[in-house]
Amino acid sequence: MTQHQYNQSAYLRSIACAASVCGRTSPNPAVGAVVVRDNAIIAWGATQPPGGNHAERQALLQAGPAAHGADLYVTLEPCTFHGRTPPCTDAIIAAGIARVFFVMRDPDPRMYGGAAEVLNAHGIDCIQIASDDDDIRLQLAPFFLRIQQQRPWLTWKYAMSLDGKIATQTGMSQWISTGASRAVVHAIRNRVDAIMTGSGTVLSDDPMLTIRLADTISEQQPLRVVIDSRGQSPVTARVFVQRDAATMVFCTLDAPLDWQHDLLQRGVQVVCQPINGQVDLNQAMHHLNARGVNHVLLEAGAGLAGACADAQLIDEIHSFIAPGLIGNHRAPGPLAGMGIDQLNDWRTFRFVGQDLHGGDIHLHAVHHRIDTLFQPADQGVTTCLPVS
Repeated sequence: MTQHQYNQSAYLRSIACAASVCGRTSPNPAVGAVVVRDNAIIAWGATQPPGGNHAERQALLQAGPAAHGADLYVTLEPCTFHGRTPPCTDAIIAAGIARVFFVMRDPDPRMYGGAAEVLNAHGIDCIQIASDDDDIRLQLAPFFLRIQQQRPWLTWKYAMSLDGKIATQTGMSQWISTGASRAVVHAIRNRVDAIMTGSGTVLSDDPMLTIRLADTISEQQPLRVVIDSRGQSPVTARVFVQRDAATMVFCTLDAPLDWQHDLLQRGVQVVCQPINGQVDLNQAMHHLNARGVNHVLLEAGAGLAGACADAQLIDEIHSFIAPGLIGNHRAPGPLAGMGIDQLNDWRTFRFVGQDLHGGDIHLHAVHHRIDTLFQPADQGVTTCLPVS
């Protein structure tokens, strides 16, 4: 078996490049690429918005003629098929790249034999870096889940008191978390394609569901998604009136027709499911999948969060815990729904991060299903060892 060493700095830079475009590339994945010559990084790039260059082409354009004989590092296996843009393998061959190091295998069924089959035929080594790095997995998990299960990745975010309450018994919830925690939430919003909430939150909090970062103005706002089965949200709510982001509502036949018409007149996209009662969340997620949405952030009350949990749709959790007590059995916790009867049935997650923000504890967890999304490294191709 051939052994290769890889440039660890290039590997880490490629991950950083991908992180810089999360939430900007759907339906494509956020990918980073780096060109290395004589063990030094000479160019880098990241996936552009749909229709634009993939990461490999961006990096190769920056490198120019210096790419000939160089190595290319990319977080995802280069594509071999013509989608909105030509295959990246074509650009790699034309640039005269000597070796390609990639981390994750592309799950798209159009990849056929994969990049190695195409590149090896042109004398280009194609080497997979075996990695279980959570950073790169979380960057790619939304795309991988959508390709494999035809639904977006769902991240649930909530803030609660130390005794597990998300509001007082009177419904007051602003603000349980600190300003520092809320700034982190806006950074999380900046990495997703859509933000979803329910009619209860629209009624109680009248949120805008937009990105508001202190040091930058986002050039692209996530799609706002409201689950409102019976048409209870006021049409004058900020999420419907403010035009700085697109809004979509999922409702059922129980929602009044004049309410639906009013929203349509305001430019809101209304998806009325042909059922009575509650919105079918699985259908809603498949609808978002068809729109090319990779990643949804859930910011909602206990009812909608519980319904998503019951449907086993929650893939990732950001929990902000404030060091205060609210009390009272009528004060809501973060999760309602049907729940479980036996602890043997609970949905298990694993912690991938923890931090402090202005006195709040921020816990970051991911569902174990993430470990099933990625194909193992092809040990028949290579074993990679880091370069110090």
